[in-house]
Amino acid sequence: MKYIETHIPDVRIIEPEIFHDCRGYFFETYRMDELNQSIGHMVNFIQENESCSSKGVLRGLHFQLNPYSQAKLVRVIKGTVLDVVVDLRKCSHSFGQHVAVELSEENKRQLFIPRGFAHGFHVLSDEVVFTYKVDNSYRPDAERCIRYNDPDLNIDWKIPCGSTPILSAKDMNAPLLAESNSDLYL
Repeated sequence: MKYIETHIPDVRIIEPEIFHDCRGYFFETYRMDELNQSIGHMVNFIQENESCSSKGVLRGLHFQLNPYSQAKLVRVIKGTVLDVVVDLRKCSHSFGQHVAVELSEENKRQLFIPRGFAHGFHVLSDEVVFTYKVDNSYRPDAERCIRYNDPDLNIDWKIPCGSTPILSAKDMNAPLLAESNSDLYL
């Protein structure tokens, strides 16, 4: 696997080595030793989740408060998404910046998201099956979100002109980053 650094420290794009033959293909989706070496510390994933969404769905930007924040390893099994992470670490030089990467069943890329980031994705294909590993349990009382179209974040979600993404009520009513200041990571 190839671990590609992004402009935000610790966020990694992971590209697998895919082996094809007449039967199909094979690739490793996760190597704990390689990931830990790439990011410089141990991550212990304790749970894996899967979601299915249709074209135009936008989920995010979600995060959990400390001590329940989560590192994630995300990938697409079917379809294509634009996956976005936003640095919420107040003391970081990249606070408020984002990384956006297309993840698809074709490119088989993954994205490692450290703790201290908000995460979301926009479905670009007719349907997507999205899976992610997390290193901490979900706590509804610790969950927060930031509005996907916050002008201060300036994220191009690849939403077609004249279209409106399909959002949950929670995501539709999410506060702006500036309104979330007390919830962010020190």
